Amino acid sequence: MKVEDEGTEARFIERLRARDERAFNELVRMYERRVFVLVHRMLGRREEAEDLSQEVFVQVFKAIGQFRGESKLSTWIFRIAVNLCKNRSLYLSRRRTRDESELENLADRDAMEGAKGATVAAIDRPDELVSGKQLEAIVANAIAAMEPDFREVLVLRDIEDLSYEEIADIVGVKEGTVKSRIHRARAQLKEAIRQALGEEVA
Repeated sequence: MKVEDEGTEARFIERLRARDERAFNELVRMYERRVFVLVHRMLGRREEAEDLSQEVFVQVFKAIGQFRGESKLSTWIFRIAVNLCKNRSLYLSRRRTRDESELENLADRDAMEGAKGATVAAIDRPDELVSGKQLEAIVANAIAAMEPDFREVLVLRDIEDLSYEEIADIVGVKEGTVKSRIHRARAQLKEAIRQALGEEVA
């Protein structure tokens, strides 16, 4: 099933509000992959991402009655995912330091299947310089090391391919701020790749 227009989405949302189990199962099938990729990139830990992805849909189910349709359903779901990621990241940072070995899970090709291949679209395809898996590990580590405000907009734009307007709605800032953060995040990513490769990235 695809929710392609406002009328179809409105009917689907009404089914969700009515606690239609089939509708909720359809929702999970439609968004579970995208939510997992987003959460995985945000947290940098596969196990945490698997747990939190499930929590996203639990929260969606609990809060669907509060959804007013002022944004697209997908935007609302991603907003919940991003907020949960922020809370979990804060908790994890207090509990323990980042385990570098776990970051290697970000290079798992299964986790990136369907991620639109746009992770490094803004830096002239440096994947031509090294093997895809090696580059993916470099990019994953660079993204994981970013400040959350930069990481979230980069993931939403270059992996989820969302518009500036949608990202602004999700993270709760103005479009100009979104564009500025994306620009800085891409610059950080480019520099991290340059340092990791030990050579210039055009």
